Amino acid sequence: MTPPKPPARPEKVSLLRYLRLFRQDILSAQPAKLYHAWMAEFRTPFFRSFMINQPELVKEVLKARPDDFPKSNRIAEGLRPLLGNSVFLTNGETWKRQRRIIDPAFEGGRLKDTFPAMREASEAAVSRLQSQLGEPVEIEAVTSHVAADVIFRTLFSIPIENKVAAQVFNRFRDYQRSQPILNLAAFVPMPRWMPRFFKRTTKRDAAEIRRLITQLTTERMQAIRDGTAPDDLATKIMTTSDPQSGERFDTEEMVDQVAIFFLAGHETSASALAWTLYLMALFPEWQDKLAVEAEALEEQSFSVMSKLRLSRDVFREALRLYPPVPMMVRQATCPEQFRDREVPVGSQVVVSPWHLHRHDRLWDNPDGFDPERWGTENGKQCQREAFIPFSAGARVCTGAGFAMVEGPLILSMLMRQYRFELVEGREPVPVAHLTVRSADGIWLKLSKR
Repeated sequence: MTPPKPPARPEKVSLLRYLRLFRQDILSAQPAKLYHAWMAEFRTPFFRSFMINQPELVKEVLKARPDDFPKSNRIAEGLRPLLGNSVFLTNGETWKRQRRIIDPAFEGGRLKDTFPAMREASEAAVSRLQSQLGEPVEIEAVTSHVAADVIFRTLFSIPIENKVAAQVFNRFRDYQRSQPILNLAAFVPMPRWMPRFFKRTTKRDAAEIRRLITQLTTERMQAIRDGTAPDDLATKIMTTSDPQSGERFDTEEMVDQVAIFFLAGHETSASALAWTLYLMALFPEWQDKLAVEAEALEEQSFSVMSKLRLSRDVFREALRLYPPVPMMVRQATCPEQFRDREVPVGSQVVVSPWHLHRHDRLWDNPDGFDPERWGTENGKQCQREAFIPFSAGARVCTGAGFAMVEGPLILSMLMRQYRFELVEGREPVPVAHLTVRSADGIWLKLSKR
């Protein structure tokens, strides 16, 4: 049995047809050859785009020369209303300064400090599901809830039930469904003064999310001044100075960062967890294996994570098949030659975890679900060269370690208490909104283990 993936488009389509497909779903807008090609070129009247799947080229762009391939401003066009000048969108010295301030909060030792909050959020999710036994449950809503709870508990020391936290969560749920990855300005170069044609609801939701985050940030800054702030991620980031300039984030810049923490830490984790639970329902023998392993959760400390090896491999396999961020776009700042092709200045260079993770010249059984692959020689080699769910190099997601604790922990907590079953006639269809989600949700049935 093969997990679902979106159908590929016909080999040749008109530019207008391609743009329409791209806005609806970035995945099914691509041709099937991208699962085999080392490199592909796409031309429009406005820009040239090159997708690279060859591991050596990916390494060149993401690891060896990241300053020569900064993040494309075309991605920023669609996300700016919510994310402002967050670390996800900036480049150059601004980005480097932001990372110097943010990175210390996510170092290894801090993960141990955040673990109790993660576990509390996991336990709360287990309790909430008690009332939904025996009936179809839209599992993306479940994973969105618990992922948001983790973010608020670890970032601001408040549960999702907090009034402001709940409002942010509800607004973001609306924003996620209404905002495509790319808007018109991502395809057509436009001066800054021209309108970006965002939906009215998208702009409204983004503004309200930022207003609520500003309230939380302002309250925390006052608590820091008063000496009453809890020792959580928000306090750590707000009290960290750039070692080079001595500067700290002001309120507006901190709001930008919190917005991306919520996007990256909530939206991506929710996507990965939802697909993991679907795969568990599709391959129920793995649920039993994880349930046995989850008996180790009797231990309450962070050290239990070293005992959840199968859960980690299952979560990693879900990230391979359904990487939350399906494509990353960089921009060439100098003339390049990739595989005997000229790559002009200004070209878009696309690295696609979705295609790289399923590339048939790299992976054994690329479309199959096989958590045991990570112990094989092919799996180990591909993990080094062709597995980038959190990007790679200098711009690797600062929360990658955080996610690889959160995902296996929540998965194990759920497998310990429940069984998940498929709902007949409701096979999910992967599509890309802000992350890889299902077109009509992921529906599963729960029963008590």
